[in-house]
Amino acid sequence: MECEQLIRLIKDWYLRVKQETMAPARMMQFVDQHVKGCPACQSDLLLPDEVEKIREFVLPESKIPKATRPSDDSSTPEISPEEGDEFEEKEEYVDDSEDDLDGELEEEDDLSDDDII
Repeated sequence: MECEQLIRLIKDWYLRVKQETMAPARMMQFVDQHVKGCPACQSDLLLPDEVEKIREFVLPESKIPKATRPSDDSSTPEISPEEGDEFEEKEEYVDDSEDDLDGELEEEDDLSDDDII
């Protein structure tokens, strides 16, 4: 990487990513924007490989565009239920609307006429 400005910017942006004040994908957008507008970066033949290494390091696997992800099938195994492993849901309804949970209803019934103001 020959562009000193890009090196300085990447260091600054990476610190912001670590502090969680910048998203990793946003950092890589800034890198791409700088490379497109910088003559020193455009003339650097090794820069695309270095940027891809940074992209793989900074971005989590789920944020790497699908076109650039490695296509090995072992990274995300397919999960499907086997016969007999299916989940069976049982619905049970319990009517507790008439249950006296704290005993307040029974105490109100014991009031006499003298207790009423």
